[in-house]
Parts: sequence; structure tokens; C-alpha cells
Amino acid sequence: MGIFDMFKKKQEEKGIIALTNGELLEITEVPDEVFSNKIMGDGFAIKSTDGIIVSPVDGTVEMVFDTKHAVGLKGDNGLEILIHLGVDTVNLKGEGFEVFVSAGDKVSAGDKLIKMDVDFIQKNAKSDISPVIFTNLEENQSVKVITGKVIAKEENRIEILK
Repeated sequence: MGIFDMFKKKQEEKGIIALTNGELLEITEVPDEVFSNKIMGDGFAIKSTDGIIVSPVDGTVEMVFDTKHAVGLKGDNGLEILIHLGVDTVNLKGEGFEVFVSAGDKVSAGDKLIKMDVDFIQKNAKSDISPVIFTNLEENQSVKVITGKVIAKEENRIEILK
């Protein structure tokens, strides 16, 4: 195996990167039972300090909600990911969000997806804690998160366990 092959393999193993600067939380910390009870699937939560949300994986944007509060991705690794910014933010009708992608766009891990106005969300929604859900995990799979302060694009903090 040449040096280029080793570099390529390392790139492929990047996995799921941190979506934002701020804090990684367990999914159970989301103040909404649909998310905290894993009704939509297992995942984790983020509390962003700067509101800039990047793609956690290489993949394709499957959908962007008209209300700009959520985006769905399909990772090249097969994972389907729903990023839901804040709680009860659908009621804001897009205010407080700026979207940089459209359905069908190819994205690389670390590409900017959405900017949320953290101050506005804190004042006008139930919570600025944002659930990130893996909607197609198998029953034997779970999510392991190393919680605490995090830097956007940080690796090895989120893992799918089998």
C-alpha cells in the first residue's frame, strides 16, 4: 500500500464530524420527547455557539425544509441524517436561518449547510438545542457520543456502534 492509498483510506475513515462550534450532547438532552425518546431514531444533539452548521459527512442533500429549520442528508456511507435546528423552530417560518444548500447538492464533510441566528432562536423558540437524528439505523446499532465542548469538523466524537 503506497502513501497515497494510506492517505485515501484515512480520508474514508473520517466518519462523522462535529457539525458546529459549541457543545455535543446526548440525544436525551433535547427538550422534546419526540427526539429525546428516540421516536424518530437515535442520534445526538448540538448546542451551537456561532450558529454555523456544517455537514457531518460526505453525501447528498436530500431535502431542505421550506421553513429552513431542518435539512436531510444521505451520506455516501449510507447513513440518513436529519439535522433539526432548535426545538419548535418550524413556527419561525424560516426567520433566523440562512441556508447555503439545496436538495440534490453534493456536500463534503465540513461544507457549510445552514447558519442559524443563535440569539434569535434563543429568544423566539423553545430551545436552541438541535437534535441530529440517524433515521435509518438498524435495531442493533446505536450512537456513541463523547459529550462536551466541541470544535466544528472535529473527528472521533460521534460513532455508530453495532
